[in-house]
Amino acid sequence: MAALARWCVRHRLLAVLLWLTTLGGVTVAAQVMGSAYSSSTSSDTSGSESGLAARLLTEKFQGLGGDSDSVVWHTDRGSVRTGEVRQDMSRTLATIAELPGVSSVVSPYAPDGDGRISADGRTAYATVTFDQQADDLPEARARAVVDTAKAAATDTLDVDLGGDAVALTQGSTGAHLTEIVGVAVAAVVLFLAFGSLAASALPLATALVSVGTAYAGIVLLGHVMTVADFAPMLGLLIGLGVGIDYALFIVTRHRKGLKRGLTVTEAATNAVATTGRAVVFAGATVCIALLGMLVLRLGFLNGVAIAASLTVVLTVAASVTLLPSLLSFVGTRALSRRERARLAARGPEPEVPGGFAVRWSLFVERHPKLLGAVAAGVMLLLALPTFSLHLGTSDQGNDPATTTTRQAYDRLADGFGPGVNGPLALVAHLDGADDRLAMDQLPDLLRTTEGVASVGPIMFNGSGDTASLTVVPTSAPQSRRTSELVDRLRTDVVPRAETDTSLEVYVGGVTASYDDFAATIVGKLPLFVGVVISLGCLLLLLAFRSLGIPLKAAVMNVAAVASSFGVVVAIFQWGWGSELLGLGGGGPIEPFLPVIMVSVLFGLSMDYQVFLVSRMYEEWLETGDNRRAVRVGLAETGRVINSAAVIMISVFLAFVLSGERVIAMFGIALAAAVALDAFVLRTLLVPALMHLLGGANWWLPKRLDRWLPRISVEAPEYRPAGTVHEARHRVTAVKRESDVRDIAG
Repeated sequence: MAALARWCVRHRLLAVLLWLTTLGGVTVAAQVMGSAYSSSTSSDTSGSESGLAARLLTEKFQGLGGDSDSVVWHTDRGSVRTGEVRQDMSRTLATIAELPGVSSVVSPYAPDGDGRISADGRTAYATVTFDQQADDLPEARARAVVDTAKAAATDTLDVDLGGDAVALTQGSTGAHLTEIVGVAVAAVVLFLAFGSLAASALPLATALVSVGTAYAGIVLLGHVMTVADFAPMLGLLIGLGVGIDYALFIVTRHRKGLKRGLTVTEAATNAVATTGRAVVFAGATVCIALLGMLVLRLGFLNGVAIAASLTVVLTVAASVTLLPSLLSFVGTRALSRRERARLAARGPEPEVPGGFAVRWSLFVERHPKLLGAVAAGVMLLLALPTFSLHLGTSDQGNDPATTTTRQAYDRLADGFGPGVNGPLALVAHLDGADDRLAMDQLPDLLRTTEGVASVGPIMFNGSGDTASLTVVPTSAPQSRRTSELVDRLRTDVVPRAETDTSLEVYVGGVTASYDDFAATIVGKLPLFVGVVISLGCLLLLLAFRSLGIPLKAAVMNVAAVASSFGVVVAIFQWGWGSELLGLGGGGPIEPFLPVIMVSVLFGLSMDYQVFLVSRMYEEWLETGDNRRAVRVGLAETGRVINSAAVIMISVFLAFVLSGERVIAMFGIALAAAVALDAFVLRTLLVPALMHLLGGANWWLPKRLDRWLPRISVEAPEYRPAGTVHEARHRVTAVKRESDVRDIAG
């Protein structure tokens, strides 16, 4: 690491130009290629019952395999059956039917369309079916349908549209605002921490270059594998947070070196050789946690894992290559004017921690049991909502109230019942007259089933070997009762209809597909969590040569994940404040969110564990005194960890402004996790437990110690010499007040 830092300092212009050239080249390539993201999980449920139903519809019914959207119109005066409304909307629907990409339009004014007009006659809807699924549909085609339908609205007639294709036209307008707000807050915090404009700008510049490169790289990645449509924003969110933090840690170490009288080159080299190694180690833990998603073997998540890991790798690389080059350009201006003047007047001085950091460290040492109990109580209280976690589809009923998709959703629910927004599709393969007879009898059986509002007519394909019908539930698509209806149909109603026949009926639809996807994920979740925790603990075991440190880290990380999920459930599922944040109403949590959040949160939690415990470990190796090691480690790292946490929280919360529900979930979950991790776990619960456990924190069986390879978070040549055994014999009785005075060592 030291050699790499020296090369970057000596060839600083070349290093900067290489990064800028890479950024420019990848960005141009991304602009030329365009994006190819996916919002569908169908490839991961292709073998499930809902996947088989969707495949039969696509293969056997020409035109039914495309995305189906709704055009909804409502009047408060008169009826939608009046001549003027009927004439205008019929003309509009005929125009939509001729638009490119539209496969069919089913009008409520057709002979069999009475079911598409509400009982009070004030609301009607038409179904527009495209020739492609929403993922493959050009936005311009969806936009043409929206514009054509909206043009029919008048002062007395409201026209809105709903569906996945329509949602393409409601792209986020707050993406750039989130970046600006997050970076602006980070800049303020950095300036307050450093007092130097140059030092404040370096972490921001490093993060922006690396994240910009990664963002463009994710665009290209979407052309070679399935990448979720939220992956770029997730990568941006993670990259800005960890990128600024990693650079902050290195710049802080560099500034300490300058204050001790080191040259700019020596200080930059020392910072990368020490804190830079910790950054690489921390980044590796984040990547391992993210890549743990690969064990699930779900294409939808594989792209997310690789995209996010790519962002972290580039931020780490920029921190240990681009940043030292920029530090050499800045020179001593990394210090504030007051610090430079003091250095010139008084010469080098060790930076001794003081103020609140030392007082807090001593306070924790005096009251470990009480403070540990309080911290554990806070984490447990926030984790309680997690026990009511409901995985499912948060549909367009959770969109902000001002969007056309939300208004169409509410109009349909008010006029026709909530189930019309998510009908179930029953698709069957027929083999002979017995199967056809059984299929003909199925609608009567369905109408008597609890939870069924209505049953549509049976449709047969041209060859007559496949049939489908639509079932409208009495409850909304995201309701638990709809999921219970899916289970009831699959385990009771459909098997009764299939008795003594070769009939095979598959239950599909939005709710069914999300339930199948959630079941797939939940079934693999224990393996995923086990792999992530095991690999993370192994890294910490190798770094700190202790069984206690990895075990505590695993417990603390699980606590951070559970508590942050409690916050997410309260806001997004229970709806506490979600409307005020412009995120729509309460609803289920997306099935893929737990997996992604566990990997991201586990990785980020490891960061602070590494930076905190590495300083404690260094002091333990020097003195063999656990109380002093914990006290010194907390006092010396507390301020920088808190500053880093404030920056990361600010960046994550800024993404709530994007207006996208999934991204807002990530932002709030990550912000809550970092806040709890930094201000409750790492500065309160972890040091309290380490004080209570004493020397057991660093215990490792001798046989295991001989077997394990030796790695170091910080370069051995930069660590005080001596082994634990030798240090114990050198420790002398020193009063606590004296320790505070020489806490810097």
